[in-house]
Amino acid sequence: MSDTVVERSEHAIAKGSQSFAAAARLFQRETRQDAVMLYAWCRHCDDVIDGQIAGHGQAEDFREGQKRRLDELREQTDAALSGQASGDYIFEALQRVVTRHDIPHRHPQELLTGFAMDVEDRQYRTIDETLEYCYHVAGVVGVMMAMIMGVRDRAVLDRACDLGLAFQLTNIARDVIDDARAGRVYVPEDVLLRHGITKITPDDRGQWPSLHAAALDLLDLAEGYYTSAYAGISALPPRSAWAIAAARRVYRAIGEKLRKGGPEAWEQRVSTTRNDKILLLAAGLGDIAATRFYRNPPPREGLWQRPV
Repeated sequence: MSDTVVERSEHAIAKGSQSFAAAARLFQRETRQDAVMLYAWCRHCDDVIDGQIAGHGQAEDFREGQKRRLDELREQTDAALSGQASGDYIFEALQRVVTRHDIPHRHPQELLTGFAMDVEDRQYRTIDETLEYCYHVAGVVGVMMAMIMGVRDRAVLDRACDLGLAFQLTNIARDVIDDARAGRVYVPEDVLLRHGITKITPDDRGQWPSLHAAALDLLDLAEGYYTSAYAGISALPPRSAWAIAAARRVYRAIGEKLRKGGPEAWEQRVSTTRNDKILLLAAGLGDIAATRFYRNPPPREGLWQRPV
């Protein structure tokens, strides 16, 4: 393994996601390296499309040339998946991870389909349409991460996908205002209309209470997927189970902060503190112990089903 590939991937996760970086420290060494390499590729693609650096900031002209940048990402990804050598550590990282774990090529390509939805400025009318987007930008990442951890059972992969869906629903709820300022709306029309909103006006504070109520609908929906993911933790190796249990708690805590903070929570970015993360990492140990006795996990009923 090229030390440069791993080291640069570690740097990418440290800058791009403190929550995932904290949880990833719990993996065994080889699993951690593969997880951060996959993350580095995902983060890079997201940044290229959104005109950001490590998920932060956004170029004012980020929409210019998006289609061209997406096409280039597709070409580079397809080349890496076909085994072609690359001078870019990002695509070498993807190639190594996919090859080592025999990850179906359609999964990385499904992530790029999610970014294509952003490039096309897709509108979301129903919650199922929003969940389809969530699958492409997060659920499939959960599937690939589970495969890195050795999972091949389809039912367990469904649970891994559910965690990705829960994460993305939480992100959408947290980022409603920032997304709207960038011209993006992921809260479906039917949910917005339920709360009397025909168009999001992000800087209209008078709209925030109704918008917060709509965001809570997404957090309520996310709970079913967090619960389903909890039932899948027992199928993972102990260190991986701890990492995933911790990540689940950290992301769910973000949603709870938004829930308890009310509309005013959007005055600043909703996140967990370092001390919060330490406590949540510790709580993840209890989840491992509890799920090891989960003999008959609840069935996945009424949840969105990933394509198989």
